[in-house]
Amino acid sequence: MLLPAAKYLLGSPGASGFGSKSTADDVLTGGPDLSSLTAIITGATSGIGAETARVLAKRGARVVIPARNVKAAEEVRARILGESPAADVLVLPLDLSSLASVRSFASRFLSLGLPLNLLINNAGKFSHGQLALSEDGVEMTFATNYLGHFLLTKLLLGKMAVTAAETGVQGRIVNVSSSVHAWFAGDWAEYLRQVTRRNIAYDATQAYAVSKLANVLHTNELAKRLQEMGANVTVNCVHPGIVRTRLNRDREGLVTDLVFVLLSKLLKTIPQAAATTCYAAAHPRLAGVSGRYFADCNEAAPSPAATSAPEAARLWRASEAMICCATQHGSNASTTTTSAPILVVPDRNI
Repeated sequence: MLLPAAKYLLGSPGASGFGSKSTADDVLTGGPDLSSLTAIITGATSGIGAETARVLAKRGARVVIPARNVKAAEEVRARILGESPAADVLVLPLDLSSLASVRSFASRFLSLGLPLNLLINNAGKFSHGQLALSEDGVEMTFATNYLGHFLLTKLLLGKMAVTAAETGVQGRIVNVSSSVHAWFAGDWAEYLRQVTRRNIAYDATQAYAVSKLANVLHTNELAKRLQEMGANVTVNCVHPGIVRTRLNRDREGLVTDLVFVLLSKLLKTIPQAAATTCYAAAHPRLAGVSGRYFADCNEAAPSPAATSAPEAARLWRASEAMICCATQHGSNASTTTTSAPILVVPDRNI
């Protein structure tokens, strides 16, 4: 335990040549020209996503920023163009917590006739206070961090496969998870059922952990399905590290501030936190690598619960059921916490 901790604190490079102190610019310096690539990056209105967008655009990639807050996305676009005037940055509306919005975004993007090489599912939400359900009746953190990304990936996968086949350039999907996924080791389906029905108290940290566990399980099952499809597309999952982004800055308070002071040496800067995402998205070393979990730009081991192939397949089936039910739920859903839940989860033995 002491050796890994020392390596992290010192930023010692791992097998990839990079470590915890490497920045997004570092990992792509001297890398391939990205001018022929188109990337969609969710959650790019601030923090790690905005830095990922800046670095990929700086190296020539066309960047599409889906955003619920279009004004904030336009401000990011302006900053990118200020640094890289020739950059091609598009802003399109998207609310990941709404499956209808995800479908609308995907339809609008596909209508543009653009290729799609990179899909970076980066957006993350930490709910505060009491339980909230999405308009589709799904616990809000799970809906935003996982289910919206599941549907987005499903709707865009065909375009990615076609782009890869036509250009010969391998497509890459990056799911941004968190080491917090290891904080949940129970039955994710039963937890979501019980929380949604208010049979147990809502714990925002547990809900976040479940959503991040789902990101890892999704990566594993998708990698398997991509291989079966014969698609020239890979998918990997990353833990960006601990960084004081807007997501955790929202949790202000004496205790939170004290913890951040005590752990300041463990916190990454935003450029450092974006490094692993950029490494997984564009570094040549990861050509053909799929279904892996990375931290500090090196392959790492996720929690035992995140490596279960049966649970990954079960989550996939549950996700398909939820997006199918959401289509029927549609405009009749309420955005309040009294919205009828649509959680449908297959039993483990099915």
